[in-house]
Amino acid sequence: MKTWVAWGLWLGFIVYAFGFSPPDQADTVTLIQALASGQWQGINPLIVALFNIMGLWPMIYASVLLIDGSGQRFPAWPFVLGSFAVGAFALLPYMGLRRPNPSFSGTKSKLLALVDSRWNGAAIALGVFVLLGYGCWTGDWGDFVQQWQTSRFIHVMSLDFCLLGLLFPVVLGDDMARRGLTARWIFWAVALTPLVGPALYLALRPPLQESSPEPSLQPTVASSS
Repeated sequence: MKTWVAWGLWLGFIVYAFGFSPPDQADTVTLIQALASGQWQGINPLIVALFNIMGLWPMIYASVLLIDGSGQRFPAWPFVLGSFAVGAFALLPYMGLRRPNPSFSGTKSKLLALVDSRWNGAAIALGVFVLLGYGCWTGDWGDFVQQWQTSRFIHVMSLDFCLLGLLFPVVLGDDMARRGLTARWIFWAVALTPLVGPALYLALRPPLQESSPEPSLQPTVASSS
């Protein structure tokens, strides 16, 4: 069921984004270039914050999916890498292909150790709170609503933000199980607090426990004299 829902969401999101969302605006490319280069003068702080948060969401997912992918039939990194450019458009296929993976065995690579560290989670959480504060307290909500209604870029980016929040619980349960977290209130507290919940979860979750591979038993052959 989860597989079909993921693929259905992926197809529906593509159809809606290119067939039913507001039309593209002539200045979209210029806006994206300004946002990416830090030239934010004259741009609504809400849009600036949203654009940068859409760079933090893939980092949140990377901190879970790169570990999850180590136990799948295929690596997660191509999907995570694609999410930095197209968000949920890249992650939904992974959700459709992955299988439950509530355990971790072996040792962590340098990359897995990095995304598993609390320093990584703390840095992401700090970025989330700074951007939320900047956007919510200094942004123009009326202007944002107007742009959401008229600009395909703002409209789809906003829906992408919401979809990434809704998808996180799909992989949260397995990540908790890998760490021995069984309290259901933790799951619901994270799942029902979009963006802030996942960011705090990464900062506070216990690290993965590594396991050394068991030595193989070599048969001994008695020598005859």
